[in-house]
Amino acid sequence: MKIKKGDTVKIMIGKDRGKTGKLTNINPSANMVVVDGLNVFKKHQRPKKQGEKGEVINVSRPMNASRVRFLCPNCKKPTRLGYRFEGEEGNQKKNRYCKKCQNLV
Repeated sequence: MKIKKGDTVKIMIGKDRGKTGKLTNINPSANMVVVDGLNVFKKHQRPKKQGEKGEVINVSRPMNASRVRFLCPNCKKPTRLGYRFEGEEGNQKKNRYCKKCQNLV
């Protein structure tokens, strides 16, 4: 998975289509991501102590990573990412780059 926690992404499919947000959690084995404040559902929470009332809270649920695209900070377009190796042999560094504008991210 080429996107990382903290990246800004745009949702391409679903009820929040067209909205942007930051990634707060990534699960590469399940290919799922959680976007902060998006894909929100209501969850009923039980009272923790006797005499307390239960409440309804909003929770951001995970969605499939194929539904989101990385938002390039340079060209401001949703794009795919690629990897580029830079540096001399034996001391190479792996960098991500935007496939549309070819700039490093």
